[in-house]
Amino acid sequence: MIKGTELFVKALKAEGVDTLFAYPGGQAVDLFDALYDEHEIEMILPRHEQALIHAADGYARSTGKVGVCLVTSGPGATNLVTGIATANYDSVPLVCFTGQVPLGLMGNDAFQEVDIVGITRNICKYAVTVRKREDLGRIIKEAFYIARTGRPGPVVVDLPKYIQVAMGDEEYPEEVNIRGYKPNVSVHVGQVKKAVSLLKKAKKPLFLLGGGVNIACANEDMKKLVELTGVPVITTIMGKGAIPTSHPLYMGNIGIHGSYAANHAVSECDVLFSIGTRFNDRITGKISEFAKNAKIIHIDIDSASISKNIVVDVPIVADAKLAVQKILEYVSPLKIDAWVDRLKEWKQTYPITMERYEGLTPEKIIRYIAENYKRPIVATDVGQNQLWTTQFLELEGNRQLLTSGGLGTMGYGFPAAIGAKLGNPDAITFPKAKMSDNPYDFSFSGLKSAVLNYINGCQMKGIEYSQADIAASFQKAVTDVLVANAMHAVEEFHVDKLAIAGGVASNSALRAAMKEACEKRGVEFYYPSPIFCTDNAAMIGVAAYYEYINGTRSGWDLNAVPNLKLGER
Repeated sequence: MIKGTELFVKALKAEGVDTLFAYPGGQAVDLFDALYDEHEIEMILPRHEQALIHAADGYARSTGKVGVCLVTSGPGATNLVTGIATANYDSVPLVCFTGQVPLGLMGNDAFQEVDIVGITRNICKYAVTVRKREDLGRIIKEAFYIARTGRPGPVVVDLPKYIQVAMGDEEYPEEVNIRGYKPNVSVHVGQVKKAVSLLKKAKKPLFLLGGGVNIACANEDMKKLVELTGVPVITTIMGKGAIPTSHPLYMGNIGIHGSYAANHAVSECDVLFSIGTRFNDRITGKISEFAKNAKIIHIDIDSASISKNIVVDVPIVADAKLAVQKILEYVSPLKIDAWVDRLKEWKQTYPITMERYEGLTPEKIIRYIAENYKRPIVATDVGQNQLWTTQFLELEGNRQLLTSGGLGTMGYGFPAAIGAKLGNPDAITFPKAKMSDNPYDFSFSGLKSAVLNYINGCQMKGIEYSQADIAASFQKAVTDVLVANAMHAVEEFHVDKLAIAGGVASNSALRAAMKEACEKRGVEFYYPSPIFCTDNAAMIGVAAYYEYINGTRSGWDLNAVPNLKLGER
C-alpha cells in the first residue's frame, strides 16, 4: 500500500517522464513533496503557469515526447487554459495535472476551487477528475495513452487533495483498454487504390501537406513519394518541413502566409492530394473558390477533420506515415513535366522577397539563420514575425519550427523556445555507464562506441543527423552519470562538502547540475574558476618540467603504475 502521491511519481517514471514543468501551490504540495528526492525527473520551475505550459508545449513539439505539467488548483489551473487550447489546435501531446480541493469541498465555492474539467472539456482531448484512489493508476495510464495516440492532444487530470494522500494499491497498469477510444492503426487499401487511380489520371496534381505529416514523422516517406511521382508540393505553415524546403518540387506555403506559386497552384490543379491538414480559413479563403477545378483526396488521422470544411472526393482515415507507406506500394512516375515547369516558373518569377528594402530586414535575419545553422529549432510568436518566419525560413526536416498555428497565441514563442532548449539534450538516448560491482566507478568507452555507432548508422542509411544534438545528448549522458555517482557517495558517506576540479570542472552543464544536486541536499559545493580548470596535459607537463629540473630521468622500460598512491612515485 502506498500513497497516491507515490503512485503518481511511479507513474511518471513508468511513462518515461524525465522533465516536469511545474509550479507549486497548496492543493498540489503533497505531489511536490513526493517529487523532492527524485533524481530521475528534472523539475522545471517557471514563474507563471501560462509560460509553464508553453514551455512544455515547445518541449513536446521539438522532441516528439509528451509534455507534462503540474500546477495547483484555482488560478494555477486556469492559467493553463490558453496553453491547453494552443496545444489542442496544433495537436500537441500534453498531460496536465492540476491539484484540486478535497472532494467534500468541491462545488461549495471553496478557496481556489474551480471546475477545471468543465472549463477545459471543449479545448482538450480529454479531461477527468480522479474521484477514487483505486482509479488513480488507470486514469494516469489512460491520460498518457490518449495524449500520444491518434491525433495527439492535451489531456487534463484533476487530482483532489484526498486522492493524493489516500493509501491504495501500488501497481501501475501496463496496458490500456478504453471503451469507445480505439485509434485507427490501419489503412483502407480500397481507398488508397481509389486515391492512386485519381492521381495517375491527373494532369495537374498537387500535394498539400499539413502538420499531420510532421506529427506522424512521415517526412522521409513523403519525400520518397514526391520524388517517385514527381508531384509538386505546397504546405500549410504547420506542414512546413514535411519535405525539405530546398527540394526542387517544393513550391511554398499556401494561404495568407503563402506564395504566388502555391496559391495559384491550388486554383489550377485538377487533383489536390491533402495529407494531415484541416482546411481552415487561413488556407482556403472563400470556400466556394478553393480548388474548384480539382478532385480532392484527404488523409487524416482524425475522421472529424475530413469533409468538415471542404467536401472531399476520396477520404482516407489513417496515420499519415502508414498511409504514405501504403501509397508507395501502388504509385509510379507521372508525366507532368509541363505542369511542374509552370509552377517553377511562377516560383521564380514571383518570389517572396524584401530585396527592395535597404538595411536590416526580417528576410536577412531569417536567411542568416538558415545559412549559419544546420538544423535550427526556431520558435515564433504570432503576428508579422510569424508571417516572416514561415515565409523565409528554410527547413530541412521535422520538429524545427515551433509556432502557434491554430490559435495564434501571443506570448508562445519565448517559453516554447526554453522548452525546446531543455528537451533537446535528450534528442538522442545514449547509454549511461554503470558498473554493477562498484557504483562509484564508471566507464565511458561504451558511450563513445554508442556515439560512433549512431553516426555510422545514420551515414549508412543516408539519414541526416545534428552534430549539436549528438554533442548535447553525449554531454547529458556523461553529466547524469557523474552527478548520480557523486550524489550516491554523498548520501552513503554523509558528506557535507563536495568539490570538483580539473578540466571537466569547467563544463557549465556539469557545474550547474552538481550545484543544483548539492543545494537540494544541503551540501556545500566548491568549484574553481574556469581559469584554474587546466587540462590534465598542462598539469602533467608542469610536473614533468620540475622533475626534469631535479634531474629525474627514465629509460625506455618506463611503464604506467595503475595503482600509484597520492604522494608516491
